[in-house]
Amino acid sequence: MNYSRQRELILETLKEYAIHPNAEELYTQVHEKDKNISKGTLYRNLNRLAEEGIIKKIDGLDTTSHFDHNIHEHYHFICTKCGRIYDIEKGETKFPKIDVQKGFQVTSSDIILKGLCQNCNK
Repeated sequence: MNYSRQRELILETLKEYAIHPNAEELYTQVHEKDKNISKGTLYRNLNRLAEEGIIKKIDGLDTTSHFDHNIHEHYHFICTKCGRIYDIEKGETKFPKIDVQKGFQVTSSDIILKGLCQNCNK
């Protein structure tokens, strides 16, 4: 992937604003830093970064795609009260052992957990 100042700014902002923003939320943050970046530029770059495996595009959290700079395999926890999204490392979850049916080869998994975060649970 060729270097692009705008792409670098988008990636840097995603890392700083690490709450799994959707494109509109990220656009607000990026646009504060560079008024010349259009929504089209943001969307094109987010899709390109996701296609290249530099960021992760997360679908299924709500009606829009969210973006994550953490590309290592992990799960997500969504607080049903405040809506905040948390990263959960795979080793931190306790699921029963699932035997994969003969002939299947699992290459990745996306698990979304929902409930109350520590702050909302108080």
